[in-house]
Amino acid sequence: MENKNEFKPYIPADKVTPEITVTSILMGIILAVVFGAANAYLGLRVGMTVSASIPAAVIAMGVIRILMRRNSILESNMVQTIGSAGESLAAGAIFTLPTLFIWASEGKMDKPDLLEITLIALIGGLLGVFFMIPLRNALIVKEHNILPYPEGTACAEVLLAGEEGGANASTVFAGMGFAALFKFIIDGLKVVSGEISGSIKGFAGEIGTQIYPAVMSVGYICGARISSFMFGGGVLAWLVIIPLIVLFGENSILYPSLDATIGEIYAEGGAGGIWGSYIRYIGAGALAAGGIISLIKSLPLIVKTFSGAMKNLGGMGNNGTLRTEKDLSIKTVLIAIAILTLVIWLVPSIPVNPIGAIIIVVFGFFFATVSSRMVGLVGSSNNPVSGMAIATLLIATLTLKFTGTDGIAGMCSAIAIGSVICIVSAIAGDTSQDLKTGFLLGATPKKQQIGEIFGVIAAALAIGGTLYLLDNAWGFGSDELAAPQATLMKLITEGVMGGNLPWGLVFTGVFIAVVAEIVGIPVLPFAIGVYLPVQLNACIMVGGIIRLCFDKMNKEKEQKDRIINDGILFCSGMIAGEGLVGILLAVLAVFGIGEIINLSGFVPPLVSNIGGLILFAIIILTLMKFTVWKKRAK
Repeated sequence: MENKNEFKPYIPADKVTPEITVTSILMGIILAVVFGAANAYLGLRVGMTVSASIPAAVIAMGVIRILMRRNSILESNMVQTIGSAGESLAAGAIFTLPTLFIWASEGKMDKPDLLEITLIALIGGLLGVFFMIPLRNALIVKEHNILPYPEGTACAEVLLAGEEGGANASTVFAGMGFAALFKFIIDGLKVVSGEISGSIKGFAGEIGTQIYPAVMSVGYICGARISSFMFGGGVLAWLVIIPLIVLFGENSILYPSLDATIGEIYAEGGAGGIWGSYIRYIGAGALAAGGIISLIKSLPLIVKTFSGAMKNLGGMGNNGTLRTEKDLSIKTVLIAIAILTLVIWLVPSIPVNPIGAIIIVVFGFFFATVSSRMVGLVGSSNNPVSGMAIATLLIATLTLKFTGTDGIAGMCSAIAIGSVICIVSAIAGDTSQDLKTGFLLGATPKKQQIGEIFGVIAAALAIGGTLYLLDNAWGFGSDELAAPQATLMKLITEGVMGGNLPWGLVFTGVFIAVVAEIVGIPVLPFAIGVYLPVQLNACIMVGGIIRLCFDKMNKEKEQKDRIINDGILFCSGMIAGEGLVGILLAVLAVFGIGEIINLSGFVPPLVSNIGGLILFAIIILTLMKFTVWKKRAK
């Protein structure tokens, strides 16, 4: 194990360069809000979010180095630190908080107010930062050669390659611009179809694809392997299970809350009707089982992580004499955690009692420790946040039920507890990646931790308005915003508290997940594929196939890596651009302007479908233009 004094960062400890500046704070806050809103929209649509760390680093570098003619790598790092916090907080929030809106739409409760959402997000984010600080010395410094922190190391490499910052930043902005245009044509003007499907006569299955740039970009970033697992889950649901349900149960009603037979549902809504009535419960069961399986598989690592962190607490909050050793003081951290715990308990807007506050602190620190180490080993994308959230939700719901807090009040309290824990886990993982980047570059940890706090505050203030806007425009759990994780959390909470779920369908999904695990298929992406529409999975698969073609290109390694990285940056820009236009369209829908600009009535369906395919081809060609066909300066 390498001693911390043996490692020499890029900026020496005795050299002071700008880090926290007005520019870095403002740019970081803007990126935190932008990527937070875009990731919230993406996650609620497709059930997956993507890391904003590298795009944020590239944009920061391009603006600071090229436009502002300043040469401070640590200032760019601060922008990235603040900006990535927004994406992580949004990823944690959308797993759980939309559940409260769904219950409100069902008439079970009033809508959560903005203060409640903001406080839950803010407390979860701040606890995630403060829980991580005592672990920095143990995980980032002492285990420098053991824990690679893939995203954190990649961000450091991107920032160190600063001479290409302008070109790379232009790639991100180009992706944002093109995706914004495509999204507005598809869902704003509606002159082309956003989804094209087909079926075989006499067969109840259905196949097709969406044509959205952000969805395809998810497939490119995740790669062919993960995309194929999601598509496989979609094929199983839409081309196997749905036809079997229609074939064997045409005149049946599978559970009492439905007042129509399977045949009637299929006649009215086609395969999509069966998916909405039955498959979503099967998918929810598979998702829940997948989250629990991933948590069980991680148990040895979790135990090792937590015991190791406890042994190393003697070095927590290390405040050495060198600039690169200074954290926020442990006294400040403990006081902040105590205050936040009291706020959770005492503020009426947060539906959590003293038992819930204790659960949050205990499980919050435990899962923050687990998250911080696991992202160091396997990266943020493989961090089992959903499994941690499911485990917390089960324990919280059972505890509240047995202590007399049941009904809708108990369910709301359980969701609030699960929301805070989910955000704590996501932010702790993000903070550890950012601190790794800073460790490699020679940043001041204390300033980075303050930057994380800025990012959390900005994102927390924005996430409530974003959720309200999206709910008012389309509603969570709708075709436009499936909100798969939030729907799953709703089913789990209702199932434990009231026992009124179609358990036959849920357990079918559970055992599909078990079979997937037995045959060696990664359960979570496969389960998400079962849960989501096959058209969405097919669009993701297209992105995965493009990435596979890039990976298999017969080019020199350096050239191939450049092309693939350009694709990641362009796709990250497309995700951000589509997310922002999605939010703009939500604003237009709320104010009734969406119907005014809707031109779908002037375009025949056949022309709309052909136009959709042509636009999809243009999206793919645009990606090629900024990767394989990109002209590079000599």
